Amino acid sequence: MVRTPLTPEERERGERLGRLLREARGGRSMTDVAASAGVSAETLRKIETGRAPTPAFFTVAALADALGLSLDELHSRCAPVVEAAA
Repeated sequence: MVRTPLTPEERERGERLGRLLREARGGRSMTDVAASAGVSAETLRKIETGRAPTPAFFTVAALADALGLSLDELHSRCAPVVEAAA
């Protein structure tokens, strides 16, 4: 099966998610947060760096829980940026 290339908007949303998770992680180690969420440190690294811009829902939910973030907050902060018409 061939995967459809990601749109620029999808890549940007993935980068926003990565930044948000990195900020929420703060001083905690990547290994600690990943273990708490039940994912590998490499998976978390790929998400945080934007190399995995469309992680599975359950991965995102587990990371949000481990970091004390709500899914609503993730959704609102990672939603596409809509520019106002001039």
